[in-house]
Amino acid sequence: MNSKAKELAIHDKDTGSSEIQIALLTDKIETLSKHIKQFKKDKHSSVGLLRAVNRRKKLLEYLKKNKMDSYKNVLSKLNLRK
Repeated sequence: MNSKAKELAIHDKDTGSSEIQIALLTDKIETLSKHIKQFKKDKHSSVGLLRAVNRRKKLLEYLKKNKMDSYKNVLSKLNLRK
């Protein structure tokens, strides 16, 4: 787990909460974005990037609907725009 995910953890062994999933997906998206900039014809990774972005979008919508304070916290800690 990266440092951003550890900051958002609810407890020590938290691995599945929406906040953690969003942090891990954000890290994956950043990594895939760098990869795709270097290897423009890698379509398989492009599909993986789109899936990760859509998954993160759904999780953010869930947080916004159900846990507004947590949603705002995640956006500020991960420097996401909304």
